[in-house]
Amino acid sequence: MVIERSMHPRYLSNTSLVGQVGGEGFFVDAGGPVSPLVAVAERQDMTATHVLLTHHHHDHVEELARLTQRWPDLEVLAHPDERVDGVTAEMAPGETVRVGDLEVLTLHTPGHTKGMLSLLVEGNVFTGDTLFKNSVGGVRAPGHTTYADLKRSIMDVLLALPPETVIRPGHTEPTTVAQEWEQNAFVRVWRGLDPEGDEPCTAMGEPATLVLLGDDYDGGHKAWVRWPDGSDDIVPGSQVQPARR
Repeated sequence: MVIERSMHPRYLSNTSLVGQVGGEGFFVDAGGPVSPLVAVAERQDMTATHVLLTHHHHDHVEELARLTQRWPDLEVLAHPDERVDGVTAEMAPGETVRVGDLEVLTLHTPGHTKGMLSLLVEGNVFTGDTLFKNSVGGVRAPGHTTYADLKRSIMDVLLALPPETVIRPGHTEPTTVAQEWEQNAFVRVWRGLDPEGDEPCTAMGEPATLVLLGDDYDGGHKAWVRWPDGSDDIVPGSQVQPARR
């Protein structure tokens, strides 16, 4: 099985090509740039038959039209809550999509968006914007659900996969289930290995408690905060400031 990745220079979002030499293949997302992956498919004599979208955000679909222009018969599949222009059919949680000899299992991982689907194929899981290397997705983007959903998607779905499973996030570098289980700062607190923080802060302009200021995929930070009503949230680290004393 061939897996090739192209990362957008500004968004740092990944588009991936998965398939077999001389056989069929599929794309995961289409944020671009897609031209290097088109070249790989042509060089490997691979016929692209599908685009499988993890979610609808523009940094994951921006160059979808370039792929459908190159392969007009492409099936473009997405969760019903994640449809964009160019989607040809829906893809339900728990569904198996067959591409040549490959079987792709869809895993519902809401939080960052309502219909977020992770895609499991031969020991690799494409996690969209749910789980990153050393970080997690936020729950403030368009179409988001809740912190509880995100935590459940990570702990009960993605990190329940075998430890050797390769995690291929929607942004930047791959990792493994074993690595995130042991090293991801958010996961370590959820597991009870490290303590929660209790520093007063201002988040998104509102008073809150900073539970954890962790890494983000872009070299910045992602913050887990707790609001005065006791509810939790994952917000950009840039939106968190120490409370004025």
